[in-house]
Parts: sequence; C-alpha cells; structure tokens
Amino acid sequence: MELLGVILDSLLIVLVIILIVLALKALDTLNKVDAILDDTKKKLDNLDGVFNLVDTVSNKLTLVTDTVVGSIVNFITSIFNRKGKGDIDE
Repeated sequence: MELLGVILDSLLIVLVIILIVLALKALDTLNKVDAILDDTKKKLDNLDGVFNLVDTVSNKLTLVTDTVVGSIVNFITSIFNRKGKGDIDE
C-alpha cells in the first residue's frame, strides 16, 4: 500500500508541474495576443483618421459641386427665360 501511495504522490507532483508549465505557456500566449491586439488598435485608429479626412474632403467637394451645378442651372434657366419673354412680346 505504501508503494501505491508513493506512486500516486509522484504522479500528482508530475501533474502539478505539467499544469504549472501549461499555465505559464498560456500566460505567454495571452501576452502575445494582447500585444497584437494593441498594435491592431493603433493601426485602426490611424485608419480612422484617414477615413475622417477622406470624409471631410468628400463633403467639401460635394458642397463645391452642388454650388457649381446650382449656378449653371440658374444661368441656363435665365437664358431660357429671356428667350421665352422675347417670343411672347412679338
């Protein structure tokens, strides 16, 4: 019986050592994953700034093109209104 107790104690010690090693490897892996996630977050923040810049430029260009198109439409409308008035007067 004493031999069985010694064998069980030895196996438990080996099991504890294996579990400690696995826990340390898991912590190392989690640290690496955390570093990768931090790097990814930094890169995404940089991309967010670029997308905000593109959005701002797009909004400004839309404003300018809307103004130009409105001016052209008003000019063409005024030309047709002048021709129409001349035809009515005759």
